Amino acid sequence: MYAGLIDGAWTNGTGALLHSVEAATGTVIDPGYPAAHERDVEIACAAADAAFDVLRELAPSARAAFLEAIAEQIVTLGDALIDIVVRESGLPRGRIESERGRTCAQLRFFADVLREGSWAGVRIDPALPHRAPLPRPDLRLRMVPLGPVAVFGASNFPLAFSVAGGDTVSALAAGCPVIVKAHSAHLGTSVLIARAVDAARRACGLPAGVFQLLIGERAVGTALVADPRVKAVGFTGSRTGGLALARVAAARREPIPVYAEMSSVNPVLIFPAALAARGHTIATGFAQALTLGTGQFCTNPGLLIALDGPDLDTFLDHASAAIEALPATTMLTPGIHTAYVKGVEKRRGVARVCGQGAPPTAPFEAHAHLFEIDAAAFLAEPHLHEEIFGPAALLVRCGDVAEMTAVIGALEGQLTAALHVDEEDYADVAALVPLLERKAGRLLVNGFGTGVEVAHAMVHGGPFPATSDSRSTSVGSLALDRFLRPVCYQSLPDTLLPAMLRDDNPFALPRRIDGKAEL
Repeated sequence: MYAGLIDGAWTNGTGALLHSVEAATGTVIDPGYPAAHERDVEIACAAADAAFDVLRELAPSARAAFLEAIAEQIVTLGDALIDIVVRESGLPRGRIESERGRTCAQLRFFADVLREGSWAGVRIDPALPHRAPLPRPDLRLRMVPLGPVAVFGASNFPLAFSVAGGDTVSALAAGCPVIVKAHSAHLGTSVLIARAVDAARRACGLPAGVFQLLIGERAVGTALVADPRVKAVGFTGSRTGGLALARVAAARREPIPVYAEMSSVNPVLIFPAALAARGHTIATGFAQALTLGTGQFCTNPGLLIALDGPDLDTFLDHASAAIEALPATTMLTPGIHTAYVKGVEKRRGVARVCGQGAPPTAPFEAHAHLFEIDAAAFLAEPHLHEEIFGPAALLVRCGDVAEMTAVIGALEGQLTAALHVDEEDYADVAALVPLLERKAGRLLVNGFGTGVEVAHAMVHGGPFPATSDSRSTSVGSLALDRFLRPVCYQSLPDTLLPAMLRDDNPFALPRRIDGKAEL
């Protein structure tokens, strides 16, 4: 076993053995991976820095071909990949097969983004030598990559948000070498995917430092973020973990951005007309969304907000019945299961349980819980506003729209806010939209936020603590912008300009000339 893929070679570690365990039983399933040493971090960062100037100036079409080659290599792993992910995560086989498809699709999506070219942000203001009272120099702008990026794998998406997931693919697309810190819950999965990425790198003739993997404990991650050659961080996980990395990054001599997706309860607002017309349907959809992936989606609907009354009572009966019919399912890790149980018990002390799923039948299974509380009590208990990672939700009963507004105003930043409305609700909804825009990165109507489409207009981000930087998204083509910065070139001769800024642009990228788009 190895401590990681470092500078093109699988390297033996010198630290304590780290093990993957079977999520359903806690049984160790491998001989162990020796943890990387801080010296390994040093070597990896040096290799990434050495590879940067090659990758950053690689033609967009060549970077696109690299991403497509990674997707092809992941597909060739076949059932061996699916089998290990299922064991390490406890997630069902169908879900993992779907996630593999999503992972490959987003690699191909960013390949298309690279070929289209608008990500480069090319802008040209030609010289105006005769302009009065002062001439204008020739000004040209492009977006350039930041440098090597550290990526931390996520526990809840072992493929789509991990070694070859959204942070990695968007950083590589931007032209940034990537060093991944493997998540301790799926070491076997991480090694398999890293082998696929490395095979694609070799096939494309790229330097060894373009992609690397480190296996290690917290000290390895800290050293990675602290290394001066690392210029940005991508992270999906807990608020505690994300903020710890952000502190390390901020304390550096050269602070760097940490793009951390951390914590969200994703409020669901149910308005009166919709509740009266189709409360049963909404309740069924909610129960399914709450328990999807054992509630371990970052967009899990953990908070319901609605106006009190008979229709809400009926909705609650339907939602409780739907939840009670659902079995307990395995959580991602024993540690996550322990935290979920503690969170549920803490909530029992202040809110009423009005529905819960079938009891667990195995050690690390969780069953769903639906609590309810009135708005005044919710506003008085700030800990109720916090996420419980797992299939637990809280219904807040509001006396009127003003109280609903107060509840929303008290919330922290969110990834999503869902609104269930009919036409008769539009006036009340319109009045709340400006407030919701301040609170969430994505607003959606008559659905739940658990489906995150990889698309140009998607935002998977939001105000703190949903993310550490509300200006960014970790999903969609805009994710690439996190790892770019603008550079202006003034009065450079054509031969000294970067290729994409020359008058005879060999890449045929779209550009804006004097503010007007030109293809």
